[in-house]
Amino acid sequence: MYSFFRKIIFLLSAETAHDLTMEALAVAQRLGLIRLLPKLSKQKSVTIAGIEFPNAVGLAAGLDKNGDCIDALGALGFGFIEVGTVTPVAQPGNPQPRCFRIPEKEAIINRMGFNNKGVDYLVERVKRSQYQGVIGINIGKNKVTPEDEAINDYLYCLDKAYPVAGYIAVNLSSPNTPGLRNLQFGENLKQLIVALKQRQAELDKVHDHKPIFIKIAPDLTEQEVSELAQVFNELQVDGVIATNTTVERAEVEGYKYSSEAGGLSGAPLREQSNAVIKQFREQLNADIPIIGVGGVMSAHDAEEKLRHGADLVQIYSGFIYQGPGLVKKTAALLAKLDN
Repeated sequence: MYSFFRKIIFLLSAETAHDLTMEALAVAQRLGLIRLLPKLSKQKSVTIAGIEFPNAVGLAAGLDKNGDCIDALGALGFGFIEVGTVTPVAQPGNPQPRCFRIPEKEAIINRMGFNNKGVDYLVERVKRSQYQGVIGINIGKNKVTPEDEAINDYLYCLDKAYPVAGYIAVNLSSPNTPGLRNLQFGENLKQLIVALKQRQAELDKVHDHKPIFIKIAPDLTEQEVSELAQVFNELQVDGVIATNTTVERAEVEGYKYSSEAGGLSGAPLREQSNAVIKQFREQLNADIPIIGVGGVMSAHDAEEKLRHGADLVQIYSGFIYQGPGLVKKTAALLAKLDN
């Protein structure tokens, strides 16, 4: 059924198809139609950073930026859903067109630019959700915020999201916000993590503890991975999300849209993401978990992520290309794996 639906929806532009699909899910959610779907199955729960995840398969940030479809998406079998990226105030993102499919390679290129309705809107949507899985909130900085003031944006979003989130994801790795990836390195990174952990300790006095995961890029040298791992170990981060989209184009060179600016996701990202996960797992402290994301187009791809050292996986492009069936197939396979 999904293959037929995909043929129809792929006749539309990538962003139009996304918007129509999300609106359909939102309508189903408002009308209560999702109650007809089976309840979320725990299958095999996974506990990391003090959180019990009903299963090991999550939805990556970027699909439901504003939290409008949490319950509907949750009904498809995800053990956790990451909403956002959200910024302190609403922003339109980059000019359209800004999202492109490369079906021959099961790939997507996007330069959305953190288009969202602002953190206050998202928090209200999370509060209304009836979803029984874990909700992560992915936070970023507004485009107009200078790089040297970025910490303020992250702290603002942390304050707003902390009371309602299952965990917080800190996006330092989108290639579509100027200067953002500079926050992954050196003193910029240390200052940001220290500030976040200090605020986390303050928030813990009035709210349940929420882990903070750092989302990093795949476009890292082995030396850069080593330096990041050293910082993460030293500052005892709660977890790492590896990886975001890539600016590399070697895997799609020559295909239509391959020269478009933005981040590349989907099947071409798989090996690059796996290599980064493997390097981090070898160098991070054993108690720092990894959420693996990038190129999960099948249940086997997800299993491979765990073999390389991930504790959980997230799906984005695979969901677009393979449909909802991928979620439950993947959760079922991962539930059979040995610890």
